Amino acid sequence: MIIFPAIDLRKGRCVRLIRGDVRDETVYSENPVSMAKHWQTKGAQWLHVVDLDGAIEGEPRNHEHIFAIVKALKIPVQVGGGIRDFETLKKLLEKGVRRVILGTSAAHDEKFLKRAIDKYGDRIVVGIDAKDGYVALKGWVETSKLKAVEFALKMQNLGVQTIIYTDIKKDGMLSGPNVKASQEMLKALKIPVIASGGVTTLRDIERLRKLESKGLVGAIVGKALYAGALDLKIAIAAASGPKGKEPLRPGKKARRKAATTRRGTVKR
Repeated sequence: MIIFPAIDLRKGRCVRLIRGDVRDETVYSENPVSMAKHWQTKGAQWLHVVDLDGAIEGEPRNHEHIFAIVKALKIPVQVGGGIRDFETLKKLLEKGVRRVILGTSAAHDEKFLKRAIDKYGDRIVVGIDAKDGYVALKGWVETSKLKAVEFALKMQNLGVQTIIYTDIKKDGMLSGPNVKASQEMLKALKIPVIASGGVTTLRDIERLRKLESKGLVGAIVGKALYAGALDLKIAIAAASGPKGKEPLRPGKKARRKAATTRRGTVKR
């Protein structure tokens, strides 16, 4: 299982939000490229980048920083947020982005999605962000009447080869992933799924790793890494070590930090 460290871009800065609410923002770095290099140095196999401004406003706002990240790294980068036309998608892929994540456009423009899949195949990923089981759109500010699992099945039938499934209520909360919802999604689909939202501890990774045989191929981790509740190297070891073998455990300092995070004492 691959651990995807996340970089969320807003106004050119690396930030984290709670449940996607821009009013509850923490800035972790003024230099996204430096942060991206840091995760690569820590052993990241992939990087997950989201243009938050683009997701909310419906058009790219941080491409300059995204292209700088891609140019600086040796590992593949997947990018989402505000990609709602073919030219934007094409430009991202031509500039070296390995995979593009479509969300709102996948829900509203089936013709665009099909064209993208026909030309780029598995380089097109659909991100399904769900709130209470229903698909959220436009940077999570709008909840649709589409059930997440039904929408995922439709995407699979259209040729999508990978789904990123995010539980909005878990995102940025450091409260653990919605394993049950992930299980339901995996049970319905035949294509791989990447889980996102709430991954905080090694125990969370262990719980998700049990779903590998069902088709879970990765987990996106954001705030837990920035808050210090989870060490990326240890998380990668836990996610990729031999099955049945006890993963590496953090030292006392990391365990204490994770425990205080669970109690809600880490500044958000």
